[in-house]
Amino acid sequence: MVSALQNPRQAAAQLLNFALILSTAFMMWKGLSVIADSPSPIVVVLSGSMEPAFQRGDLLFLWNRNFLAETEVGEIVVYNVKGKDIPIVHRLSAALAFLLPGGILWLTELTLNMGNRDDAKLLTKGDNNVADDTELYAKGQDYIERKDIIGSVVAYIPFVGYVTILLSEHPWLKTVMLGIMGLVVVLQRE
Repeated sequence: MVSALQNPRQAAAQLLNFALILSTAFMMWKGLSVIADSPSPIVVVLSGSMEPAFQRGDLLFLWNRNFLAETEVGEIVVYNVKGKDIPIVHRLSAALAFLLPGGILWLTELTLNMGNRDDAKLLTKGDNNVADDTELYAKGQDYIERKDIIGSVVAYIPFVGYVTILLSEHPWLKTVMLGIMGLVVVLQRE
């Protein structure tokens, strides 16, 4: 550390290396966001509401582009609720589409899916929950719409997301980890 302070060129190079690491991670995240057409292409399961399909701490990869098929009833989706910051991972359990003025048609996984329509109202439910998600939706909101969906789950890695859970439950760990990363970059030898 003392030698790095004596040589300003070496200290500047180490600082730039640290900035390069951070900017590369940011660019990779934004690139994934563009490819998946999702503001959050990777999410972590924070609760046990989707057990046995997903466990707490599973890392989920999302896809929001509907080239081959639209979002269907029975698919596991991640959606945002108005006024809440944390996305919810649940299964699309039903779709309500307006066919005629005053006439509606309920669609489930056993019937023709119209959940891909922009005007469809969608209902979700966690696999491990008794009731649907109407209690989780924003006040005055009975359904979610297609625009609320961040993406559909296409792949997952079990338990990798526990690091994120630990960092959110113990905020002081973020400072410790950033400090350790900074020290490693500054103290590394070239």
